Amino acid sequence: MAKWGEGDPRWIVEERPDATNVNNWHWTEKNASPWSQERIKELFNNLSVKSDLANLEINGVEKCEGEACANNRKGKLIFFYEWDIILNWSGILNGGTDLKHSGTIKIPNLSEENDMSDLDIQITLKDPDEEGQILKDIMYKEGRNIVREQLSKYVTSLKQEFSKGMILPKKDEVKPDTIKTLASGFNKKINMTPVVSENKQVGLKIDTTTITQEHKFQCTAEEFYNAMTRIELVTAFTRGHVKLDPVKGGIFELFGGNISGKFQELIPNEKIVQLWRYKQWPEGHYSTVTLQINQKSDHTEVKLQQTGVPKGEADVTRVNWDRYYWDAIKQAFGFGAFLGAI
Repeated sequence: MAKWGEGDPRWIVEERPDATNVNNWHWTEKNASPWSQERIKELFNNLSVKSDLANLEINGVEKCEGEACANNRKGKLIFFYEWDIILNWSGILNGGTDLKHSGTIKIPNLSEENDMSDLDIQITLKDPDEEGQILKDIMYKEGRNIVREQLSKYVTSLKQEFSKGMILPKKDEVKPDTIKTLASGFNKKINMTPVVSENKQVGLKIDTTTITQEHKFQCTAEEFYNAMTRIELVTAFTRGHVKLDPVKGGIFELFGGNISGKFQELIPNEKIVQLWRYKQWPEGHYSTVTLQINQKSDHTEVKLQQTGVPKGEADVTRVNWDRYYWDAIKQAFGFGAFLGAI
């Protein structure tokens, strides 16, 4: 079996006459959030729910919060979407009092991680009475299937619409009139908020602790090191504006400035040491993060040691390392054959 990085054509950067994303090597991304919100509103605008027992309708979207994007990594399309949706519904029971009842349909987690058949769909009734309860039951039985059908249409159209122009032709396939400029802004905003310390006075004595973690990544040591030190790759997994100067004494800011610090030591493909802090930690207080990178025969092992973490922040800091660094890196770059800490 070939060693990591040898004999694999994905590691070969091919020249292209338009000098754009050679061999589809670089990460590109399209923001699909505004389009998605409009598409979801369109799919649920005055939508009839067929029933012999009642006249029911999904009136429209009350809330649609979240984000969606399409990504191209090494010629592979990856779609991310996560939505919290509330729909309004109303209905009149046939043969009843002709009183119109109404309620909501809540979809709290529409995402690529959940199969449509397992989607959580909650039906609520505004003014409970006997007729209203019958209408709610009908909506629960018939309406949820329609909601799933419409959301399936959204996902299908998302992939169709945002596949266009994401995979660029190789050099022999490029024609001058087909070259387009691709935007690659990473617009997903991550709210990485720890437990807030009430007292931020400078000079306040802080009880601290040390966090240690070990993780495995299906990549080379060089790939992992690059993911932590190259601005376009850090932007890719954090999905937000990044400031990054990966030299000794260079500063960094991630997650909208919630995380900031300074590089203290950099040994390519082996070690990264940073002064590192949350924005809401006491002013002027930094921890020290040391990442030891050890490439094995078929994966890379990373050991994290973080000293000087305020004790009250330790648990949330551990969770945020897992969620916003390790899981995000595995998902963004396909390094996730090994999930979770040892």
